[in-house]
Amino acid sequence: MATVRAPRSSASARNSAPVVVEEVDTSFLETLLGYNARRAALAAITVFLEEMAPFRLKPVEFSVLSVIAHNPGVTSRQLCSALGILPPNLVGLVNELEKREVIARKPHPRDGRAMGLHLTPAGQKLVRDAERKAAELEANIGARLSPSELRTLITLLKKIYRPG
Repeated sequence: MATVRAPRSSASARNSAPVVVEEVDTSFLETLLGYNARRAALAAITVFLEEMAPFRLKPVEFSVLSVIAHNPGVTSRQLCSALGILPPNLVGLVNELEKREVIARKPHPRDGRAMGLHLTPAGQKLVRDAERKAAELEANIGARLSPSELRTLITLLKKIYRPG
């Protein structure tokens, strides 16, 4: 575990010679869950963005398409709830995916006011290829962990963001 060092007081900093930082001390930050989660997420997202560029998919678009693929007919409201997306943000995203002809809206069978979201044949191929690539990326990202460590990490992360 990293040691936490107290910052210098501003009075002692003013009275001493200028300091040259040879190695940046991030030991306090490294004790914080949010800092570590964010650093891990940034590392994963950077690789994701590079590898998903040929598919023209950002993480949120990939997530939306994957949920639609595994839940044909899902509504926008259900998508927002499942992915933690605000409705106004999802509207533009769904419109863009529809314009790309990878999803289509169809009347919901039980709720006349709702529209179900479905993949088009092009969307099915896109998701199939993108999910295959995402699985490869995950395997590479998780290669530093044993299978047991990876399962534990995912379980612990879910405890943080899932209610109850």
